[in-house]
Amino acid sequence: MLYRKLGNTGFDASLLGLGCMRLPYNDPNDLTKGVNLEKAFELIRYAVDNGVNYFDTAQGYHAQQSEAILGEALDLPGMRQKVWITTKHPFWAPCPPDQVRRNIESTLKKLRTDYIDTLLIHGIGPGNWGKIQEWDVLGQFERFREEGLIRTIGFSYHGNFEHYKEVVSAYPWALCLLMHNMLDINREVTAEGLRIAGERGVATTIMEPLRGGGLCYAPTPVAAVYNTAPTKRTPTEWAFRYLANFPAVSSIVSGMSNMEQLKENIALFSQPDMTPLHLTPEEETLIVKAREAYESIVTIPCTGCNYCMPCPQNVGISNIFKLYNDGHRFEFFDQVRRSYMFARRGGSGADKCNGCGLCSPQCPINIDIPAELKIAHDKLGGWEE
Repeated sequence: MLYRKLGNTGFDASLLGLGCMRLPYNDPNDLTKGVNLEKAFELIRYAVDNGVNYFDTAQGYHAQQSEAILGEALDLPGMRQKVWITTKHPFWAPCPPDQVRRNIESTLKKLRTDYIDTLLIHGIGPGNWGKIQEWDVLGQFERFREEGLIRTIGFSYHGNFEHYKEVVSAYPWALCLLMHNMLDINREVTAEGLRIAGERGVATTIMEPLRGGGLCYAPTPVAAVYNTAPTKRTPTEWAFRYLANFPAVSSIVSGMSNMEQLKENIALFSQPDMTPLHLTPEEETLIVKAREAYESIVTIPCTGCNYCMPCPQNVGISNIFKLYNDGHRFEFFDQVRRSYMFARRGGSGADKCNGCGLCSPQCPINIDIPAELKIAHDKLGGWEE
């Protein structure tokens, strides 16, 4: 496993971080049945035993159970001391200081630890930054740090580049979690945002490096580009190498939901040449061409974060978008149309959308969800058996 300095924290973080938002489920087709604890514990412990020492979770992940699952998995002699745990506190509505304290104490109990390595303000964006300042959130976090409940303070970000520059320069942050991947280079903070964080000594970690798993697949136009490379690599490796090439990136957080994915990624991030600035000019050009090939295929840029949920009409928004995108990426729609038939029969199809629009403002990448649901429904509908 390769390691990089985690900003100015003094910690050497594994370049591959484990995101705890996509732990293995008991039934991938029915998420209400919860996480498969046995498989989740095995996944997390195998990661630690094989060099992964950076873990990212949040209070809201997996119906507020992600922190507890991670805490129990790490509750073995000596394991907690090997890792850096980052979790997030949401501030989408007023949260009085006494409530914030209760939430932090609950998080510590769930994580089975006396301290949080980095506590992030969850999802800063143009819509809530003013309120976060008004509520003196950073002052509250600083008091927790003085008490030893947290070690460092950071933020995760969803918004545009111009606003990001204001946020990153407003406080001596220890760490930021940013969305970036080889496809979304002009969305959110952009590559320039990574450079700015690095210049300020802020540890930069990456979320959605594979765009919700979509970049693991190479449809025909993309595969044709990758096949021209002298060194043959999987689409997943090309996506990871694009990010590993940035000197400012400390850890790339991937949500892995099975052991096969974890082992594959550990092997990728153990290659000695996955270093900053390792890509040749020819490889950088190849990634640009692959990006152009991906963009030539019309898809919905959903990452499956589920911030848009729950839907008042019970529409399975991210599942519908995933089916639509998979049909395009695999260039085969029979199976996804059949899956959509079962979703409709279960009452979670896009035909239930009444256009209320409550979902769109919650989307971190500003998808017009009702409009895209109609497009997906028109393409996926029609299968009956």
